[in-house]
Amino acid sequence: MSLEKFYYDNRTVKWFAYACIFWGLIGMLAGLWAALELVIPGLNMGYAPITFGRLRPVHTNAVIFAFVGNGIFMGVYYSLQRLCKARMFSDLLSKIHFWGWQAIIAGGALTLFMGYTSGKEYAELEWPFDIAITLIWVVFGANMLGTILRRRESHLYVAIWFYIGTWVAIAMLHIINSFEFPLSLFKSYSWYAGVQDALVQWWYGHNAVAFFLTTPYLGLMYYFVPKAANRPVYSYRWSIIHFWSLIFIYIWAGPHHLLYTALPEWAQSLGTAFSVMLIAPSWGGMLNGLLTLRGAWDRVREDAILKFFVVALTCYGMATFEGPMLSLKNVNAISHYTDWTIAHVHVGALGWNGFLTFGILYWLIPRIFSTQLYSRKWANTHFWIGTLGIIFYVIPLYWAAFTQSMMWKQFTEEGQLKYQFLETVTTIVPMYALRAVGGLLYISGVVLMSVNLIKTIRRGSFVANEAAEAAPLPKEIVTHGKTHWHNWIERRPIQLVVFSLVVVAVGGALEMMPTFLIRSNIPTISSVKPYTPLELHGRDIYVREGCYTCHSQMIRPFRDEVARYGEYSKAGEFVYDHPFQWGSKRTGPDLARIGGKYPDSWHYNHMLDPTSMSPGSIMPAYPWLFEERIDKGKTPAMINVMRKLGVPYADGYEKQAIADMEKQAADISASLEKDKLPIKPDREIVALIAYLQRMGKDIKLAPKPAPVANNNDF
Repeated sequence: MSLEKFYYDNRTVKWFAYACIFWGLIGMLAGLWAALELVIPGLNMGYAPITFGRLRPVHTNAVIFAFVGNGIFMGVYYSLQRLCKARMFSDLLSKIHFWGWQAIIAGGALTLFMGYTSGKEYAELEWPFDIAITLIWVVFGANMLGTILRRRESHLYVAIWFYIGTWVAIAMLHIINSFEFPLSLFKSYSWYAGVQDALVQWWYGHNAVAFFLTTPYLGLMYYFVPKAANRPVYSYRWSIIHFWSLIFIYIWAGPHHLLYTALPEWAQSLGTAFSVMLIAPSWGGMLNGLLTLRGAWDRVREDAILKFFVVALTCYGMATFEGPMLSLKNVNAISHYTDWTIAHVHVGALGWNGFLTFGILYWLIPRIFSTQLYSRKWANTHFWIGTLGIIFYVIPLYWAAFTQSMMWKQFTEEGQLKYQFLETVTTIVPMYALRAVGGLLYISGVVLMSVNLIKTIRRGSFVANEAAEAAPLPKEIVTHGKTHWHNWIERRPIQLVVFSLVVVAVGGALEMMPTFLIRSNIPTISSVKPYTPLELHGRDIYVREGCYTCHSQMIRPFRDEVARYGEYSKAGEFVYDHPFQWGSKRTGPDLARIGGKYPDSWHYNHMLDPTSMSPGSIMPAYPWLFEERIDKGKTPAMINVMRKLGVPYADGYEKQAIADMEKQAADISASLEKDKLPIKPDREIVALIAYLQRMGKDIKLAPKPAPVANNNDF
């Protein structure tokens, strides 16, 4: 059989590699700056765009979708061509994919800095970017599937299964979570509300970790680890079990982020059960990767690439053991809302995603530039600096987490809370400082890598089109000897796409549909009323400033939380919340019952200078709220959109809304005037005060429920 000559496209791989390094540095620097702001709040310099609440989503989006995203595409475009023995389907689609993705990242970062956010973690980008992401994802999928369909290799290697599973699952997750109703070009409201929004968001949020930070990297692991070790994958059978069990089980685990909340108990239990089951496929995959290195361990001492891969797989194993552990209710009662979650996420992000990416870059760049790595010594130095950075990052945060949880739950012999919330914050500030040191070490390693790779590139010669040859794929594939059931689907990519979609869709559908279709899952409370127009504006400001990144609005039924914050939260409280604002971390106290707790003047002074009301606070000041005017012009449109989302405003109320808003604003302004705090009623601080004073007030008017079994043990 004659061989066909063709050329691999390395130019697109190079572009994605450069973008991965560039955005990695940007995202990590944003993270370091945000970490330092928790130690030195004044680092925002009174400048709204770099306040912690706006900077944190810039950091998370830059690291997840820019650094890791470009790393995924770099690895996929390199490995897929070689596994399929074919050039990418379309050079034009490759260019559209690359430049479209970079435009989304740059535009998304800019709008997040400006305060345009949907207010949903890991999905903060507003609706125009959601549409753009969908379109570019389709371009990527078309290019990937087109390449697979015109392959010269009959067998679809395990890495390709993970690429296909990733593409299918992310498309489904992104589209379903991004249903929103636009108000303007950069403002929308989530289609879902309250409990339903929380369920959809964490179904997405957990599986963004699963199918963006995990499954594609497992595909890369199955290609690059054997290549670097020059060894075959340890067990092909394990890889089959790993793939199908992982994509099926992972999709069910999202509700474990919402344990002890107002989410229905059955959904919480499902999330816990499937999370525990995740240990088996996750550790099977980790061991498959580590055992692939059998016979190559003597090289690990000298080879930085193998070192990075070993630690990456170890961190994957640690994170995938810790995740199921955190889904157990007795552990979650300690960990949730503390820095344990932050430490857990960064074991995966810094170790698994970061180190695997670095190893791939060190392996790949010299090959596409036909040279040797400039300095192996520098690469080894990077490994040790990076490893120390991870240690200095996560250990202080674990320490901080246990400190937080234990202090929150301490009572005196008289039955009073032993510590004020602020005391728990000031106690862990030194641990935040150590975390920042760890981040600085980690970034220093990335800078060293960047210099090493630049010098490697300069002394090499780039091979844009790498010559290759292979026999064409026969029209009829003949198999010899005994075949396995999986051989059938391994040669049929379209069927693999369909089966993958079915497997990942089942869990989400069975979890979400009852919550939407069975009314008893979300019981309503008659005293809970829609927000006033001024409160709606205040809520938008709250979301814009990223207050949910530090404050929760969810009181769990624990003795210490009820004593500290008030009555525990019920599902019916949140039926008009688009989006929900339960939060996932308490750097500041819970705000679910803040309404009426303090006078308007307290909130005024607290937002102007937090330390004036809470000495030692690490919350930044918000001076721009006292200068910026409320955008009254969009008030009628806000009421109209909310009505379309099911909020029961009366027909025609938008004509009365501005007058009602001005009256409530004037009342708050007059209240502040009495305390010698003159402020014009059209300023944003007035709207924010209105929202803060509303939180939890409705539930105080509701009939008291019958006593329930408490959870004093926690």
